[in-house]
Amino acid sequence: MTIFYMALIITAAILLLLFLPLKGRKYEPGIPQKNRDERDTMFSRNEIKPGENRFDEYYKMRPENREKDDFFRSKPGLLSPGAAYYNRYAFASAEASFEAVKTFFPLREEAGGREQGAGENGHPSQIPDQVRDDRPGSHDTSEKLSGFIKHWARKMGGHSVGITEMHDYHFYTFGGRGDRYGKKVENNHKYGIVITVEMDHELTSTGPQAPAVMESAQQYLKSGMIATQIALTLRKLGYEGTTHIDANYDVICPLVARDAGLGEIGRMGLLMTPKLGPRARIAVVTTDAPLLCDKPGYDNTVIDFCMICKKCARVCPSSSIPYGGRESHPGGLRWQINQESCFTYWCQAGTDCGRCMAVCPYSHKSNAFHNFIRWGIRNNFIFRRLAIKLDDLFYGSRPDPGKIPGWIR
Repeated sequence: MTIFYMALIITAAILLLLFLPLKGRKYEPGIPQKNRDERDTMFSRNEIKPGENRFDEYYKMRPENREKDDFFRSKPGLLSPGAAYYNRYAFASAEASFEAVKTFFPLREEAGGREQGAGENGHPSQIPDQVRDDRPGSHDTSEKLSGFIKHWARKMGGHSVGITEMHDYHFYTFGGRGDRYGKKVENNHKYGIVITVEMDHELTSTGPQAPAVMESAQQYLKSGMIATQIALTLRKLGYEGTTHIDANYDVICPLVARDAGLGEIGRMGLLMTPKLGPRARIAVVTTDAPLLCDKPGYDNTVIDFCMICKKCARVCPSSSIPYGGRESHPGGLRWQINQESCFTYWCQAGTDCGRCMAVCPYSHKSNAFHNFIRWGIRNNFIFRRLAIKLDDLFYGSRPDPGKIPGWIR
């Protein structure tokens, strides 16, 4: 009996130790020290074509990128019929979603600011401030307006919504895509509204196969719709609002989202949200409306988890995710992926891969069990380490991609 009671006491002590609020080590926040030029992103470099003036101008400015970029151009390309994971239905669906996102581009910002009257494009109403304030119910307190915007965004399908004060490092210095290419980014909006949407677990788990890019594109479309509706709503209320959605960003979305309290930047360079991990897409609306900011999402538990997990680095098909600790870069203290090798693999696979998202322990389905594990990870550094070992035990250290649903094959 003595041995039994000793075992019981030891078990109880271990369980107590696992559930005590022991957050663990504190890490330095990764605040960028330098703004980034969007022309240096792989998406921008992919859009410039040989024979164009901007093609010659870019490689005159960045000659060190020419050889690496010629290599990814030698691959079939994103959503190409010659790509490794070509799927006629999934690729057509993804292309349709990306094209649909572009229909929101003309609505991204008001033309001419407050002087424009409210009309078909939802430009700010031409109502003097003193008149606006005298109308019944027209007093917009930060709390009231912020609460309305958050509830409206979630009602339209947003998973989480946060608000932050905008900082210089949130913005690109120059645009790099479409008509914005080479234009200096000028945005004086004080606040940013950030919306995340959930990526379906089943389809995301198939990455790097075709359903992953199909789901990715669909959620870019959904987030773009919500952001556009929020911006138009703000304009109808008499404020300015500019959307930042897929292929039409002036901001670096994960940084804005982190500062809006929606998560932390993980090893794979993506936003790690508390309930979905990296299994989310982001859109931003910048505005001059009076809003109430959320606390930044500087989360030491995520950094600590990523320091010891490394599963995304193990399974990355292009070995683009680093194994070591965070390092100082112009973009701040962070893990810096090799964007060239990552994008080259995308051009070979034909999809945006998503293998890192699929295997991340944070990305498991949102249910009672996994939500409990996520709570334990945030609460206790010993629990955190045990969870990583158990995830490898039950799901595998190098999990295989999920099966493609029959209706997509």
